[in-house]
Amino acid sequence: MKFQADKSDAQTITGYGQGWIAVDKLHHETSMLVGSRGLLQPWSPVRFEDLTATDFEELAKLDVEVIIFGSGSRNRFPPPAWLKPLMEKRIGLEAMDTASACRTYNVLAGEGRNVLAALLQA
Repeated sequence: MKFQADKSDAQTITGYGQGWIAVDKLHHETSMLVGSRGLLQPWSPVRFEDLTATDFEELAKLDVEVIIFGSGSRNRFPPPAWLKPLMEKRIGLEAMDTASACRTYNVLAGEGRNVLAALLQA
């Protein structure tokens, strides 16, 4: 029996650092939404302090099963009340620092999961 690695067609985060994220080797210097099914767009909040409940209401409109929230250089959690729209649609949210979120997104996307990374730069 010969084993071969599975190849995912999902977008991959190929690098990250202070103030930047590379998706499929394209460099981005803004906060980003990266979806395993092709979504790739800037996300308006830059810092954790810029977030509002509306940002999470907008995320709840997306067709995903789980959101990996990268909160910047350290792990921070959004207020639970802001997550109500996600809970109502049964969308999971995992919060972690942005570097960890990039790695976790890649693992889940590589498994074929319908995942979104919502990544803050700062």
